[in-house]
Amino acid sequence: MANERFEMVAKTFQGLEDVLAEELRALGAENVEPGKRMVSFEGDLEMLYRANLSCRTALRILKPIYKFIARDTDELYEYAKEFDWGKLMSPSSTFAIDTVAYSDEFTHSRFVTYRVKDAIVDWFKDRYGDDVRPGVRLQDADVMINVHIAGDRVTLSLDSSGESLHKRGYRVAQTEAPINEVLAAGIILKSGWRGDGPLVDPMCGSGTFLIEAALIAANINPGVYRKHFSFENWRDFDPELFDRLYNDDSNEKEFNFKIYGGDISPKAVEIAERNIKSAGVGRMIELESKPLSAWTEAPENGVLVTNPPYGERISSDDMEGLYELIGSKLKNVFKGYHAWIIGYREEYFHRIGLAPSVKMPILNGALECELREYIIFEGDYKHFRSQGGRLRDIEEKTEQRVGSLKDRRRKDFKREREAFRRESRHSDDDRRPAPRDRRKPGEERPFREKRSERRENRAKEPRNKLEERYRPGGKRFGADRDRKDFDRKDFDRKDFRKDYDRKDSDRKERGFDKGEKRGFDRDRRQVADRPRPSENPLALRRNPDALKSITGKQPTLPVMRPRKNKEE
Repeated sequence: MANERFEMVAKTFQGLEDVLAEELRALGAENVEPGKRMVSFEGDLEMLYRANLSCRTALRILKPIYKFIARDTDELYEYAKEFDWGKLMSPSSTFAIDTVAYSDEFTHSRFVTYRVKDAIVDWFKDRYGDDVRPGVRLQDADVMINVHIAGDRVTLSLDSSGESLHKRGYRVAQTEAPINEVLAAGIILKSGWRGDGPLVDPMCGSGTFLIEAALIAANINPGVYRKHFSFENWRDFDPELFDRLYNDDSNEKEFNFKIYGGDISPKAVEIAERNIKSAGVGRMIELESKPLSAWTEAPENGVLVTNPPYGERISSDDMEGLYELIGSKLKNVFKGYHAWIIGYREEYFHRIGLAPSVKMPILNGALECELREYIIFEGDYKHFRSQGGRLRDIEEKTEQRVGSLKDRRRKDFKREREAFRRESRHSDDDRRPAPRDRRKPGEERPFREKRSERRENRAKEPRNKLEERYRPGGKRFGADRDRKDFDRKDFDRKDFRKDYDRKDSDRKERGFDKGEKRGFDRDRRQVADRPRPSENPLALRRNPDALKSITGKQPTLPVMRPRKNKEE
């Protein structure tokens, strides 16, 4: 059973899917497929234990156990009751249910939770009696069940993690609004830093970036601080296999640099020291209480990662001045660095005064933030280019690590558009009529010919109507001529339409008077009534009007001497 392969799903934050997929591949997972806030993969029981112990950017590891189609809550109950729950728990066990639903039919996740709970309880009642049933426990339950609904597709999974994996177990105290451990580790991994140089966080708060960087640098599994995983309550739990993986430190390594941290708040530094000591990574970190303005030097060729205040939960007296100070310190103190800053407001980013080489959307709790990289090169940009540095190369390397940002946005836009279309199909009754459709309720749409039908109907018109429509001097042109005066031989409809359709600039060259007002009817009469030019080029050259139409000016003709009378 231990070697049996099965499907698993790792949950994560939006924006960290690619990093999590890279972690799972490094652990030996198969068929790794990133999705939205999740990564699916395959492996055996050992892979499930490793994923919980080693993945830095995973929130939960789920094991799907049952999939079906349900169109309403009654079908959901019936299908959930058909599953053999005796394989997972006993009547004396406790269980908890977590529901995530993206569906038009299942709009209340709590009601879905109640129906699945009823199905499990009734399954035990039908087999052991009305008084025999497992208990429901919201925290520290023996079995945790995850219900995921997308449309009418329902997936029931076992949650192997229990508490969210971001709760490493080393944090003994925290400041206000600390950054999530999973998000902090994901940002460091996105930066490409793997302990191959110094790392600095000048606004470290409770020290989350510092501790996660130390774990990455020494390759310490973040799950070793945890006291319990939910899979330890499963019936197929293998304690010997888990103990072997838990105590295996063969992949840990030495870190030959230092991680530097500081904060303006002495209280925050004290809390960070306690957390660092709890994690046992104090030998790798140098921490001191000092404001950002006091940073006058930094180790060479390092990486800066920080999470400054956004002005939301944590603020400063002068937020714009703070971000201006960040830009000034980057340019003057942290030369040669790659600086990664997560922020929320564009106007504050603008105050940094530097052009980012990379922008990545990332979710920090409920805030849609952005992670930006700033490459701080010495001298001007020309000198940087002369040394072989190129921002574009760095962007391309970063995109290879984190995936194409444009593709992800395009895919997200397509998903949102499809979701909107599905929503619209279900709300046709609430849809307002289009602005052009001013019909009263019950009134039929007015008949309108199609373009092809109009063309056919026009071709069927009598010939004399066509002649009346297009002939020069006809009623459409404002002159009442007798139709007997119309001579078809002298009328060339193609030439007339060609002349009439020419643009204004073209009409100037064909002899229109510039001083007169260009009236619509006058232009057409002028084109129609103008005498047709001769095809004789010699006659064309002797014609002043023709020369004027060609050259745009009146020709200068020689003055002829008066001819003498022969008789004189």
